Amino acid sequence: MFGFRRGHPHGHDHRVADRNPLDAAGGDHAPGDHASGGAGYPGDHRHARGWPGDGHDHPFGPGHGHGRGRGGRLGRFFEHGDLRLVILHLIAQKPRHGYEIIKAIEDRTGGSYSPSPGTIYPALAMLEEQGHVAIAPGEGAKKLHVITDQGRDFLAVNRVAVEILFRQMDKAGAAHRPLSPQLVRATENLKLALRLRLDRQPLDAVQLQAICDILDRAASEIDRT
Repeated sequence: MFGFRRGHPHGHDHRVADRNPLDAAGGDHAPGDHASGGAGYPGDHRHARGWPGDGHDHPFGPGHGHGRGRGGRLGRFFEHGDLRLVILHLIAQKPRHGYEIIKAIEDRTGGSYSPSPGTIYPALAMLEEQGHVAIAPGEGAKKLHVITDQGRDFLAVNRVAVEILFRQMDKAGAAHRPLSPQLVRATENLKLALRLRLDRQPLDAVQLQAICDILDRAASEIDRT
């Protein structure tokens, strides 16, 4: 999940867990496409979950694991087997259709990642084959997925991995959501007040130090909030 990316020429472990998902300018990958162990979860290895058939390739085959990333570009948000854990956890919360799972993930990430149907439905089919989910009877064309006892047992074994995944999703969502209007207004007021004061007349050393002290105190109080 958040382990090492193989194939780096120097074998270094490059981690991006604390990177703002909006800072990946110029790349086509959604947040989390690279190994994301930097959030402080030592010893977390992607293969510990024991998904059948997990190897170095993506478990759903070439081209899967993708969705709509930031700016409408394609990118992989989850690593090997991660998406299935997320889906299984969401279904454990309540039975869901495929489109409801897509919406739940999109909402959780603040719109920074929206998995495609071509990602979600193969994952659901694999979960069903593994006995982790079942289809509720009488649902017609729209399949309502429910978790099985085997699926609940699997989630219990992988509880820590699920918690890490959802913290990563929450972090991506928090970074992607816009600032509140109140905060934008207050920030602009501060910049305007400072600009007007500097335009009015030059500052002597005492005045300059006083303004710097005010700004430093404000920064410290914000940091403690």
